[in-house]
Amino acid sequence: MAEISRRQMLSVGSCGFGALAFSGLSNALIAAKANPTNFKARAKRVIFLCMPGGPAHLDTFDYKPQTTKAEHPGSAFKFSQHGKSGLWVSELFPELAKHADKLCVLNGMYADTGNHAQSFRQMQTGERLRSRPSIGSWVNYGLGTENDNLPGFISLNAHESFVHSSSFLPSRYSGTPIGVNGESMSEATIPNVLSNHLPKEVKRLQLDVLQSMNRDHLSFRNNDDALEGAIESMELGFRMQMIAPDLMDISTESADTLERYRVGKNIKLGTCRPSDFGRQCLLARRFAEAGVRYIQVSHNGWDQHKDHRRDLRANCESTDAPIAALLGDLEQRGLLEDTLLIWGGEFGRPGLKPSDKKDETGHNATGFTFWLAGGAVKGGYVHGKTDSTGAKAVEGRMHFHDLHATVLHMLGLPHDKMTFFHQGREHRLTGPDGGKVVKEILV
Repeated sequence: MAEISRRQMLSVGSCGFGALAFSGLSNALIAAKANPTNFKARAKRVIFLCMPGGPAHLDTFDYKPQTTKAEHPGSAFKFSQHGKSGLWVSELFPELAKHADKLCVLNGMYADTGNHAQSFRQMQTGERLRSRPSIGSWVNYGLGTENDNLPGFISLNAHESFVHSSSFLPSRYSGTPIGVNGESMSEATIPNVLSNHLPKEVKRLQLDVLQSMNRDHLSFRNNDDALEGAIESMELGFRMQMIAPDLMDISTESADTLERYRVGKNIKLGTCRPSDFGRQCLLARRFAEAGVRYIQVSHNGWDQHKDHRRDLRANCESTDAPIAALLGDLEQRGLLEDTLLIWGGEFGRPGLKPSDKKDETGHNATGFTFWLAGGAVKGGYVHGKTDSTGAKAVEGRMHFHDLHATVLHMLGLPHDKMTFFHQGREHRLTGPDGGKVVKEILV
């Protein structure tokens, strides 16, 4: 490779430095335009603890005591009250129960369908069938990033690409996926970023040459979002090389921290998929500290039809301590008050009947549970209620559109005004007529 003089390096490199500055400025202006509001945000960032498959609400946070009636379903596990609030929590979450006074339990959730694929898509995008931006992309679009060297949206171990898709929003607002379904998070990397095959100065020069050609090409292709997104993603990828390797390296964490998060202690029973959920939660904390706006961590495998008690116990055991450690760390570091945690899946499951010897469950979209913590929500509080069998939400009913509207509101984003023009009309996360902010759960 021919040697490059200092003058040549500065001449070519200055184009890149200018691009870096312009990128940060343009993103700030775009975020300001996307967020037409003056009301105060109650949170700065979101961590979504996503549980695909449908966690059984009656066995986790919606307590319905079993009766002697043979056809009356109820909780298959013991519940007890915790904290000053006396919040009911299942025996399956002993560590999380210690944080009961931080939890805002939403027992009146409901969805439009009991089909996994459609309900999961609606939970993520507000739309059951069509391609739409994920909530993480909408948040990234509305707020921008707190750290120009990192994405505004990161998705850990997602098993569907639409989880981190920006759809018709500019591609710069897509999420950055880390890890894939079934992959050990200890081996997960950020694609094309964590690479040290060349010195940083040489990488910068190579990128400047490529970006110069890309910008020349763009000058003949006005409003080419894909090309603009590629240019911006390359710049972000270069900047990430300065900070991402250290963020992904958890070897600097203490042995006590790794133990509290249960890092490396995968649990696999029956149909449950092994997942180093503890590492995901620890990385989520580190990304939140570094300024990432929206972080999704996923623990797949809650689709339990047979061997319900065994597999539900395994899933809860593998997620309980890591979530409790994350809550504790965020509080201890002063981050919980402006970080909103969300826990839930695409629907719930009907209760087990005392007369049912098969230990099988199905889908229940008409009533189920989410919980929130931090971000100025009421702690130790239950909002909403299902009927006596847990089959249907009857009080404090919250659709996914209502949840999305409330989350955006806590971030200082008006769900009915944050729109994007596409295919002849304005679109928003909560749909043309849907969504209301549930202010009863806010402090």
